Amino acid sequence: MADIKILSTHAVQEVLCELGPLFERAGGLSLAIDYDPANVLKRRIEGGAAFDVVIATRPVIDALARQGKVNREACTDIGRSGLGVAVRQGAAKPDITTVDALKHALLAARSLVRSKDGTSGLYFETLLDRLGIADAMHDKIVLGPSGRIAELVARGEAEMAVQQIPELLPVKGVQYVGPLPAELQLYTVFAVGVGNAAKDPAAAKAFVGTLATPSAAALFNAKGLEPIPR
Repeated sequence: MADIKILSTHAVQEVLCELGPLFERAGGLSLAIDYDPANVLKRRIEGGAAFDVVIATRPVIDALARQGKVNREACTDIGRSGLGVAVRQGAAKPDITTVDALKHALLAARSLVRSKDGTSGLYFETLLDRLGIADAMHDKIVLGPSGRIAELVARGEAEMAVQQIPELLPVKGVQYVGPLPAELQLYTVFAVGVGNAAKDPAAAKAFVGTLATPSAAALFNAKGLEPIPR
């Protein structure tokens, strides 16, 4: 059985793939990491899912702290991410540098995938209303499953993907176009919390500590997440 059970959002998956083994070797501990969108993690924990550490959006961490599921004093912001766009490898990159250019690119796309339950997908749905193109886009939208929805673009099941940048960058078969224009951007802060029912709170806090080191901050930056200034 793993020493530390981690429930995490996909946005930090690439970071944990590198940091996790380093932590295991240094501390002689084993990690079990399970990924889901932040809102799904919240529902799972509220339903009784066992965990030692949770990494999710700051609002989810705060909600879990209010419910007594995580230790409020052990909650730490670890990074933030904006939303970006990806298209299939080899396709022409659309201009999305201004609000009008993004609106044109969306209307020109034959299909677009967004997350069904993730923060990015829920925000994008409201963004289409804000841009006044929700009706025009309705039949083009594909609801992606949990995880890296750009994989649908790589398989040719959608032409364009909108998701948090660190979830677009690792997907093979697609190319990252760029971030949403500043006027439309949504920055999501990710935080980590230790469960109040953690089996080994000291070990869980030690893992959390590795996410706040300078080397971790550099890794966050390389994977598309902006580290939180300390």
